[in-house]
Order: sequence, then C-alpha cells, then structure tokens
Amino acid sequence: MAEYRISEVAGLLGVSDDTVRRWIDAGTLPVHLDASRRKVVDGASLAAFTREHATAAPDPSDVHTSARNRMVGLVTEVVTDKVMAQVEMQCGPHRVVSLMSREAVEELGLQPGSLAVAVIKSTNVVVETPRR
Repeated sequence: MAEYRISEVAGLLGVSDDTVRRWIDAGTLPVHLDASRRKVVDGASLAAFTREHATAAPDPSDVHTSARNRMVGLVTEVVTDKVMAQVEMQCGPHRVVSLMSREAVEELGLQPGSLAVAVIKSTNVVVETPRR
C-alpha cells in the first residue's frame, strides 16, 4: 500500500503542510508511524479523504451531459491559426490544454480571462502511475 508523508499529502491536495497537520490533529485524516517513526497517511485513507472533502468550483453551465469529468477554470492562453486553436486553462492546480477549431473559439468567445468548463470524456483519459 502506498504511504504519503505530510508534505506529499499537502502537495497532492494543493494545501499547506500546516493544513494537513490540522486535519490530522482534528482526527479528520488518519495517520500512522512508518518504520522511521514519521507520520504517514496510507493511500486508501487519502483517497477516501479526498473523495469526502472534494469541492469543485461551481459549474456555470446549465447543460445535461454524459461526461462526468468537469473542471471549471479560467482560460489563460489562446493560440490560433487559420483552422485550429490551442486553448489553455487553469482549473485549480491543474493546467488543461485543448485543441479545437478556430470557429469554436470564436463562437464561444474564448480569450484569456474567460470562465470556461473543461469537459473530459472518460473514454479519452490516460491513467499513469509513477515509477517507484
């Protein structure tokens, strides 16, 4: 089972080490001591914690869709040529890049600072794990 040190948990969740320590002290996030006597969080507990406490930015769109992976964010860059465009968004700590037609960019009025929702269909998501 994967184990994560406090600093790793903080990095994964985009919070400070002190925030993670407060969760531990409050009993919200369970920890145990590893062989080196450091506080660590096991991967399953961290996964459950993130599911319970996940909060997304409010979705401004009023649509029904089968796509379940929706990330609200701000457009940070738009690069276009005659036919295609590359749109970069910052969705919380995540950078999302989309390739679309120039026509779509124009119809949606996408420009740096625009509020947008990145919708990711699960059939096109690649899952990787780090080498250990």
